[in-house]
Amino acid sequence: PGLFLHGKGQTQYKTTTLFDESGYYHCYGSSVASLGSDALTGYETLDATPHYDFYANTEVFGRQRRCRPSLYQLHGNSEVDSRPPLYEETIAEHMRGEDDSSEEDEEEQKEPPPEPTRFGWVQGVMIRCMLNIWGVILYLRLPWITAQAGIGLTWVIILLSSCITGITGLSTSAISTNGKVKGGGTYFLISRSLGPELGGSIGLIFAFANAVAVAMHTVGFAETVTDLMYENGAVMVDRINDIRIIGIITVTCLLGISLAGMAWESKAQVLFFLVIMVSFASYVVGTITPASPQKQAKGLFGYKADIFATNFVPGWRGPEGSFFGMFSIFFPSATGILAGANISGDLKNPTVAIPRGTLMAIFWTTISYLIISATIGACVLRDASGLLNDTLLPSSTVQDCVGLACQYGWDFSECINNTCTYGISNYYQSMSLVSAFAPLITAGIFGATLSSALACLVSAPKVFQCLCRDKLYPLIGIFGKGYGKNDEPLRGYLLTYIIAACFILIAELNTIAPIISNFFLCSYSLINFSCFHASITNSPGWRPSFRFYSKWLSLLGSVICVVIMFLLTWWAALIAFGVVFFLLGYTLYKKPAVNWGSSVQASSYNIALSQCVGLNHVEDHVKNYRPQCLVLTGPPSSRPALVDLVTCFTKDLSLMICGNIVTDGPSASVVEKASSESHVSWLNQRKVRSFYRGVVARELRSGVNMLLQGAGLGRIKPNVLLMGFKKDCCSETPQAAHNYIGILHDAFDLQYGVCILRLTEGLDICEGRRAAKEPRDIVGVSSLPIGAEPQRSTVFQKKQGKKTIDVYWLSDDGGLTLLLPYLLTRRKRWARCKVRVFVGGDADKREEQREEMLALIKKFRLGFHDVEVLPDIYQNPQTGSVDQFENMVGRFRLDTNQDSDSGPPRQQEEPWMITDKDLERNKAKSLRQIRLNEVLQDYSREAALIVITMPVGIRGVCPNTLYLAWLDFLSHDLRPPVLLVRGNQENVLTFYCQ
Repeated sequence: PGLFLHGKGQTQYKTTTLFDESGYYHCYGSSVASLGSDALTGYETLDATPHYDFYANTEVFGRQRRCRPSLYQLHGNSEVDSRPPLYEETIAEHMRGEDDSSEEDEEEQKEPPPEPTRFGWVQGVMIRCMLNIWGVILYLRLPWITAQAGIGLTWVIILLSSCITGITGLSTSAISTNGKVKGGGTYFLISRSLGPELGGSIGLIFAFANAVAVAMHTVGFAETVTDLMYENGAVMVDRINDIRIIGIITVTCLLGISLAGMAWESKAQVLFFLVIMVSFASYVVGTITPASPQKQAKGLFGYKADIFATNFVPGWRGPEGSFFGMFSIFFPSATGILAGANISGDLKNPTVAIPRGTLMAIFWTTISYLIISATIGACVLRDASGLLNDTLLPSSTVQDCVGLACQYGWDFSECINNTCTYGISNYYQSMSLVSAFAPLITAGIFGATLSSALACLVSAPKVFQCLCRDKLYPLIGIFGKGYGKNDEPLRGYLLTYIIAACFILIAELNTIAPIISNFFLCSYSLINFSCFHASITNSPGWRPSFRFYSKWLSLLGSVICVVIMFLLTWWAALIAFGVVFFLLGYTLYKKPAVNWGSSVQASSYNIALSQCVGLNHVEDHVKNYRPQCLVLTGPPSSRPALVDLVTCFTKDLSLMICGNIVTDGPSASVVEKASSESHVSWLNQRKVRSFYRGVVARELRSGVNMLLQGAGLGRIKPNVLLMGFKKDCCSETPQAAHNYIGILHDAFDLQYGVCILRLTEGLDICEGRRAAKEPRDIVGVSSLPIGAEPQRSTVFQKKQGKKTIDVYWLSDDGGLTLLLPYLLTRRKRWARCKVRVFVGGDADKREEQREEMLALIKKFRLGFHDVEVLPDIYQNPQTGSVDQFENMVGRFRLDTNQDSDSGPPRQQEEPWMITDKDLERNKAKSLRQIRLNEVLQDYSREAALIVITMPVGIRGVCPNTLYLAWLDFLSHDLRPPVLLVRGNQENVLTFYCQ
């Protein structure tokens, strides 16, 4: 952690504060030299003690953010690696701007930015959630539900709803404590856990549901006001239009409160909370206050054991008289637990506030629902006439009276036919009846509806703003702009206001409420599933500080939410899932370029790893052979033709790895060049399904050997090496040609099949190196600058039409020469091509050999029906061709005029040199390659592609330069692309079924 500085006969310990003074922690320009010569004597170390800045992604005001030293700074040469790449993400824009900033800009930055308003767990989460849970159902429907289901089943309904919201609250708490939570609420939690696909779809519909919920709560408020007006004889137009007018005025006022800022909105919520608490107090006082005759006539008698016992059992009435009917009416009142999480960006400490506030809100609201249902069921009869004349007279007998009210001196016998208008089964304003002061209950209704509407009006823009900033969907980015110190989404407020106003004009709650409830339930289901999915992936990054959750409980909650969606309103559930799947499909199709470390990514890794390990228990079989290709492309953008050809027979079928060897010593810049993400980005942009692997090596051949032996995972590893042909081999240095062929021998030694692609138009391995004046023989070596490379089109991206693919199956290599053309014909752009197979034979037995070969190919079921025997491939080539070949190898010939004693030593030092003996013993093969080129010129001049079995040079017998001359002469001066193929002599085709 510190430096031991050795001075004159003493040792002094100096802490890392030295680095602050010297500028060591500055992310740019830090080097050993910056510490001074005195600081680095004796025990020299640049290790830094742990610090918050090393892990934070944000800038600390007033000072430059510290950055930990890179690995190259710790162990590398400071003079060479004085500016290594940043080890951690930093505020690069700020640092780049520091050099250009003026003194005036520095003075302006002396004052810290204004601190936005932040809320604690009580005001920011608990009160907000409680207000959103308490609504019109509490005041206007809970007594009626108690009358229908009885106190016992009503408690079951309340507890079941609370269990669902409680499980969701636990899952929300776990997700929100697994790292720093920003703005965006429910959308942020789901998207960062399950990824942009499900997160984006839920974020959009959740924001829309909150916007429509503003209309629902506002209409509930407007209906109450309209009823009060009608009771007092005040009418503006008619009932529907009155609701519309009052609703529009109300939502406009709520918008004004929201635009005033979160501070004013929070104060309004506190005011509404106090009003509701006063209304509760008035209700409780009313239950213990002796009832007046007027209230007794309406069914209120105070706490009575008989009334409690009678109301404890169900009393179903009407078409909605069932358990699930009552549950469907009550459950929307419990869907307000995310009101606090939705303003996560405005909380002081979201990881503490969200769990504590949400769970406390669920607890207290559940208690309040249970108390109100029990107390009103113990005080009020199910049926009452409301008439003062229905008291029992002294002359009347109790036997003639029917009902529980007879014991208390009232005769409600006529209510048997359900004709009474009072009692908790008939009178929705029963809480006002019980209350000590009825207007306080009306005020509570106003507070509950307006607070819920205000919470939704704030939640919807906050969620939508975060969604817009992630740019998952088009045309919505303009709503992501924030204003003021709180980054308020003013445009989102206006959009929410417009949506709410449109639904207020409908003025029909029964149409929109089911869809809203299903959207909320859909969100709850995905939150629970997010927690479950993140838990089962066993990702090391899943470390929530909230421990009181269970992954199986979260899964249960997710399933229950889905079931309830269909039990409530099946058609609304189908609409909700339809919207989710549509948005999910759009996001999967567009594939946004975001990386949030979601549990889906962790799950994909787990599945891939499990499947790869599982393949270890499965033996290879020729029926399942797939050409898994290691392609020496260098930077893939530098050789697109090679990439496109291999993609044609590996896409959606087998493995493809683009290899890049950077020939240099290891350093920061070299490693960055080899492992740059720009190569993968280029492949993704080209829609090529391939891996990329870059290595750093002193020599090309050793680098290729690394890839040959190290690429792949388990049984998913390359078995075919593809490379570009070495262009202008005769003009290259002999050693370069020798090393090039050495790569082929290394591949054969490791049991690889080998393919070489040659293009006449010059899109081969060497293009792009001339300007850099680097050796053009380096295969798969980084040659072009790293960056945004253009997407150049190649011949292999075009439709080939009705051309031919000419296959010269001259030597049996296990069938790879036939398999690759077959795979090409399975692609649309090659599907119309006709495959012609050429084989060698005798003129006398030409037809017989053709039928024999055709029968063999048919057994392979490749669909090739055009086979031609070429007896003339064994003829001698033309003299001009032979002379041309001799000129080609002439520069590699060993000088025979030297002393005989100096020949062998020189050949040992220069193994690429060709002796007369080498030419003589390889004469037959040389002549055959010369002749084959003449045959190709005659038969395949108009082909779309020529596939030919590659000859093999015997190591130690055929010099590498001679072998390269064979390949060069065999494929030169041909208009179509030429693919030289050689399998590893193991079967890749079979005509057996097992």
